[in-house]
Amino acid sequence: MQKESVYMNDDVDFYFDIISPYAYIAYKKILKIKNITFNYKPIFLAGLHNLAKIEAPAFNKYKMKNIKNDCDLVALKNSIDFKWNSKFPINSLNFMRGYLCVDEQIKKDYLNCFFEAYWKNNEDLSNVKNVDRLLKNLNINSDKFFKLIKDQKIKDKLIKLTSEAFNKEVFGAPSFIVNNKIFWGQDRLEYALDELNQN
Repeated sequence: MQKESVYMNDDVDFYFDIISPYAYIAYKKILKIKNITFNYKPIFLAGLHNLAKIEAPAFNKYKMKNIKNDCDLVALKNSIDFKWNSKFPINSLNFMRGYLCVDEQIKKDYLNCFFEAYWKNNEDLSNVKNVDRLLKNLNINSDKFFKLIKDQKIKDKLIKLTSEAFNKEVFGAPSFIVNNKIFWGQDRLEYALDELNQN
């Protein structure tokens, strides 16, 4: 059984998109860490890749084969329930906008629900009926939700957050920033935490 790590109070910026399997794994690692503040920074990964002129691994069959195997290995090593989604990839735009428009007190529940639905339960989130059911489980009014994610203010907010990440030279998810230093990938979380000790 892994020993729980305890750190001094401090902050780590966590850049994520629900579509990223490694962001899910990083998120599950974060939940096990006590006495440290993670600032959740939602981004639209496809938009970030466009800004950085990066081809997403999802469109490279050689990378994809390795990523599937790698995620299984990492999840097993870290005792994380994980199942590669048979509908990967899908457009995560609405889910990331949704994170921005749900009430602050349920953001954590929303993120956990959709992360697990996609990367633990292999749910098809491109199916509106599945999304509607998940929203109801969270006591979120689905009609209001689908209206809000089309609101220009929400659209602009996600664009701004993604652009701000790019301007900080973030190019993938998950990414962590500590002391203005970027740590990319779920396997760099520990390095980001080590950076806190330099304060």
